[in-house]
Amino acid sequence: MSNVEAFQGRLLHSLSGAFDLFAIYLGDRLGFYHTLATHRPMTAAELAQATRTHPRYVREWLEQQAATGILEPMGGETADDRRYGISAAHAEVLADPESLNYLAPMAQILNGVVRPMDKLIAAFRSGGGVSWEEYGADAREGQARINRTMFLQQLGQEWIPAMGDIHRRLGAPGARVADIGCGAGWSGIGVARCYPTAQVDGFDLDEASIGMARANARDYAVTDRVFFQHRDAADPSLRGQYDLAMALECIHDMSNPVAALRTMRRMLKPGGAVLVVDERVNHTFQPGPHDPAGSDVDWMMYGWSILCCLPAGMSEHPSACTGTVMRPETLERYAREAGFERFEILPVDHLFFRFYRLG
Repeated sequence: MSNVEAFQGRLLHSLSGAFDLFAIYLGDRLGFYHTLATHRPMTAAELAQATRTHPRYVREWLEQQAATGILEPMGGETADDRRYGISAAHAEVLADPESLNYLAPMAQILNGVVRPMDKLIAAFRSGGGVSWEEYGADAREGQARINRTMFLQQLGQEWIPAMGDIHRRLGAPGARVADIGCGAGWSGIGVARCYPTAQVDGFDLDEASIGMARANARDYAVTDRVFFQHRDAADPSLRGQYDLAMALECIHDMSNPVAALRTMRRMLKPGGAVLVVDERVNHTFQPGPHDPAGSDVDWMMYGWSILCCLPAGMSEHPSACTGTVMRPETLERYAREAGFERFEILPVDHLFFRFYRLG
């Protein structure tokens, strides 16, 4: 096979993947996967009736899903009689939000980050940016959904306990946690569920995210200890109040990460710590090709960066222009500039995230 043919094959494979993701977006948003996962195999008419959708569209979607191997067709002499089911493995990834293997929200995030494409092209030409608000609800909600299970099941159970002294402090009465860039609030809720006497204050400058966070806190009955605020955490009145200040997957998005880290340092009580969770990219630039199913995730992070994180960070000026691929060396430089003396990579193994303790 020639190099031209090999590269053509790669692009066609990528096109197949793109169609898969946007079809998954439809199936996720319309409730198709959830319905198939909780019922016996269904015909197009049955699935359409159960989800209040049009049977002709549903039949085409089901056939596409069977053609690409996501769903399993079963019997039926005609297209209308054919039934479709979803395997337990595929249902876990596409229809079980309580599983750490749940990835359906990736399709929602992708749909969100391509939404302002015209503005993104203009930003590439001008050096401007695209604000987070312009990416819309899919980017905001998809990001919240993809992180939800990890924040509820791993943050307080595995990640914070990697800092033994902070874990013990949060278990004592009167402990306080500041969650910077809290988004939809799952991180703060996760902390509150693991540390029942701690108070969590979440801060975010995106008003829609704060609305989601407050609703989630009500649903989880933690509004007596978890408070979400549409407010700048740089407020001097917050100085010296917190045992832990955390920034989960957001430092690389900030136009001024040094100022944010400096604010977090000022918020700490004596002996407190900052936890930064960000992308587990390589320590140095490694050109491809890379195996998308392997442990190297730079290919993915560069994708998010060119479509969303770098433009969002450059929507304010001046900007550090960090982007998603924030290597440990870069974060350490930001931390030193912010006045931190301690910079430690915590021994937590995770496919997508790296964990930093600053103090």
